[in-house]
Amino acid sequence: MSRKYFGTDGIRGTVGQAPITPDFVLRLAHAVGRVLKRTEARPTVLIGKDTRISGYMLESALESGFNSSGVDVVLLGPLPTPGVAYLTRAQRASLGVVISASHNPFADNGIKFFSAKGTKLPDAWELDVEAALDEAPVWADSASLGKTRRLEDAAGRYIEFCKSTFSNDLTLKGVKLVVDGAHGAAYQVAPKVFHELGAEVISIGCSPDGLNINHEVGATHPQALLQAVKAHDAHYGIALDGDADRLQLVDADGRLFNGDEILYLMVKERLSRGGSVAAKRVGEAVPGVVGTLMTNMAVELALKEKGVELVRAKVGDRYVLEELEKRSWLLGGEGSGHLLALDKHTTGDGLVSALQVLQACMRSGLTLAQLLADVTLFPQILVNVRLKPGQDWKASPGLAAATQAVEAQLGNSGRVLIRASGTEPLVRVMVEARDAAQAQACAQRIAATLTA
Repeated sequence: MSRKYFGTDGIRGTVGQAPITPDFVLRLAHAVGRVLKRTEARPTVLIGKDTRISGYMLESALESGFNSSGVDVVLLGPLPTPGVAYLTRAQRASLGVVISASHNPFADNGIKFFSAKGTKLPDAWELDVEAALDEAPVWADSASLGKTRRLEDAAGRYIEFCKSTFSNDLTLKGVKLVVDGAHGAAYQVAPKVFHELGAEVISIGCSPDGLNINHEVGATHPQALLQAVKAHDAHYGIALDGDADRLQLVDADGRLFNGDEILYLMVKERLSRGGSVAAKRVGEAVPGVVGTLMTNMAVELALKEKGVELVRAKVGDRYVLEELEKRSWLLGGEGSGHLLALDKHTTGDGLVSALQVLQACMRSGLTLAQLLADVTLFPQILVNVRLKPGQDWKASPGLAAATQAVEAQLGNSGRVLIRASGTEPLVRVMVEARDAAQAQACAQRIAATLTA
């Protein structure tokens, strides 16, 4: 069955337009509460949010919906998405709820859920909720209504958790960092995490007003971070997105490091200490990590040289997580900066990922650029081709022939990825090769067969 409301990361849209309206969100919470009560007499859910002005409205709608189905609510206030996941597990709650549209502009918002274990929920659970939405509500009587309280020290608990993922025998003393909170959920906690570990912290993007989340700051707009690192002569810059599950890093020379490079560094650092990238399992032949269809081929080849297999999942951190769990591996991520270290946290966490990188630098005495000297990313050329109405691009004999010819030309030093856009009538042609000019020519050659 296809899902009506849930996308790849919860339910998201423009505030005031279906489904991000207070009446729907109340019904959604009521339906989720009824699903929870099938297996638990008195469930408790945690609700956290980012800094969008619409968060107040949606929070109260969720609270009412849950209470009306007999579910207790604990309000966390503004807190990163991974912080909600952590506290859901630590507080032994039934469910974690996040009000956020991640890196989207302030006019959007969304609702996403975490299981009692702090993990993303499966498609089957989302289908159960959608089925409950189609049923008439069953309002709890007065004696059975849920109650609401606030967890006053939620931010402090999450700060201590983040610090616990950094080695006790290391410090960030002597390191100057620029921390960009994207005017989002981490605006309070992110500077404190690095400061309490000893770093000198310059904060930008940490003054939310409800309307400025992700606006020209954060992981999706790293120019602000680049400028601040240069202006303050900092060692590194750390940029998070609106809900702080995504990370971008900048060094003192103005070099921007993406998620593919950070994933490789995390693997390399583990192996250098004799650690593992896989959970202990009898019969584990080849250790591995999970990337996506877009993970740079240079990283795949560098991992292979270290005896580590790269498996590609569909784009989206939930698919990376599914593949990791299936294989009992620990590390995975996307070039966008969503990174998973399952022995540190159950979900992607921008702060925890940044600490893993800084830990590698402090332990080795090397800069990030020095640690990544053995990886040079391949140029990736992306050409978007707009389809004609009714055009069956998969049946094009010219496309198949051109793709086969390009793959033969590239051999083991490049690759081709062709996929349809999920939101527009477009086909995206991506060619990756060591030489940018070759990649450009090959991508144009393939794309031309769709417009002929």
